[in-house]
Amino acid sequence: MFKKMKQLSILFTIAIILSSCGEYQKAIKSDDVKVKFDMGTALYEEGKYAKAQRLFALIVPNYRGKPQAEKLMYMYSDTFYQTEDYYLAAFQFDRFVKAYPKSDRLDDASFKSAKSSYHLSPRFSLDQNDTEKAITKMQEFINSYPNSDKIVEANAVIQELEDKLEKKQFEIAKQFHKISDFKTAIKSLDNFVEDHPGSKRKEEALYLKFDSAYKLAMLSVESKKAERLQNAKNYYNKFKADYGSSEFLEQASESFEDIEKEQKETNTEEKSNS
Repeated sequence: MFKKMKQLSILFTIAIILSSCGEYQKAIKSDDVKVKFDMGTALYEEGKYAKAQRLFALIVPNYRGKPQAEKLMYMYSDTFYQTEDYYLAAFQFDRFVKAYPKSDRLDDASFKSAKSSYHLSPRFSLDQNDTEKAITKMQEFINSYPNSDKIVEANAVIQELEDKLEKKQFEIAKQFHKISDFKTAIKSLDNFVEDHPGSKRKEEALYLKFDSAYKLAMLSVESKKAERLQNAKNYYNKFKADYGSSEFLEQASESFEDIEKEQKETNTEEKSNS
């Protein structure tokens, strides 16, 4: 008995699915735009965004200037967002915002446009134009809707994106240190600290700046060594004053001892030559 009921249940489910598919295909083929609108709306509300999108795409031109156009264009834009086609979602939501500046959905549409740009932001090692664009759009959203319930999320998104830009700048500076271009590394790390004074990467940046100065000094010709040794020594003192318990301090201190030893040898040679 139970097995028979289970079989009937499966058959009933299949019948519903086939019926639903049949209605969808009828709506696709129908010349009645209202049939497409109603079916698309029902599918959208059921979370079947790809199917809804296909129907909406067929009728968008027919609803321009009509009362239902605003609702249709919002749902159509959102189908791209919900199916993670963020490029088209951003494009469509931007169009919606321009076309319906008094819409009750303006807050949500503006946020989803900015959030779509956020999703398009690539990993930090790639070009960050999309990241900068996303920050700008999200900041515009915050400025336009300061009382929105999405403000907390918007601020979190900006913080995440700004951290990505910060990381890219830091990794570029580290790369100069890695390839032994110490003069460029010092300049790049200086710029990084100036641009991001509160960064969680500041400690490592100051250490790398000192280490770059130390290695530059040790490799310098005699005419430039004394000045560069003193510069490196100053960078060490600054690093130690700011980060006295740093994980990098032991290594930095060993390099500092080399600097002092080299300074003494340099001074001895200068006295003997005078």
